[in-house]
Amino acid sequence: MTDQAETSEAPARKWQPLDRTQRRIAGVLVEKAKTTPGSYPLTMNSMVNASNQKSNRFPQMQLDEGDAYEACEQLMKLGAIAQIQGDSRTEKYRHLLYDWLGVDKTGIAVMGELLLRGAQTLGELRARAARMEPIAGMTELRPIIDSLVAKELMIYVTPPGRGCIVTHNLYQPQELEKVLKDAGATAPAAAAAPPSPSSAPLVVSATGNELAELREEVAELRQELADLRELVESLTQ
Repeated sequence: MTDQAETSEAPARKWQPLDRTQRRIAGVLVEKAKTTPGSYPLTMNSMVNASNQKSNRFPQMQLDEGDAYEACEQLMKLGAIAQIQGDSRTEKYRHLLYDWLGVDKTGIAVMGELLLRGAQTLGELRARAARMEPIAGMTELRPIIDSLVAKELMIYVTPPGRGCIVTHNLYQPQELEKVLKDAGATAPAAAAAPPSPSSAPLVVSATGNELAELREEVAELRQELADLRELVESLTQ
């Protein structure tokens, strides 16, 4: 008799690469579900406005309803989002990314930020994702990163370590190639630096750590400013 555990197969992976408009729509739905649940699910108009907002987005985009509609149709076919009927018979959209990506609430917050902004340092990512789910520090972020990397949803753009850069793995192949190429463009210059005296590496290492910490602090301050700007924008609409 065959042991069932030996014959069972791991669940098939549901997620697959998305184009830039699909990624923006998916990221927006994750963000708004977390930060403005009273206005979620989103109408098409709200989704377009959120996709084109200036805060918490990179790159800046100028989608119209046609772009967003086509992306939503494709995402629905993939099982990543769903369309529902609103109270006023207006069609609205919600994401199904918990199941589609196979992540929990903190994992979806991290993935949402990566979909909205792309490659960034771990410090920047922690500060930005914390506006959707509490992530007190790097100690709390590390197991989330490890889980997403194990699921191949996230990749390291630069070698792991303080100040390293990560991104999601939902790019189209040619886009991912460009992201990795752009990140590695400065590596040859650093490698070509002449040898230093024996004491110099310690100074360089300390400076690098201090710089990474400063970048993380700046990222947190920028995120606080972006949150304030988004609040002002929502109040003036």
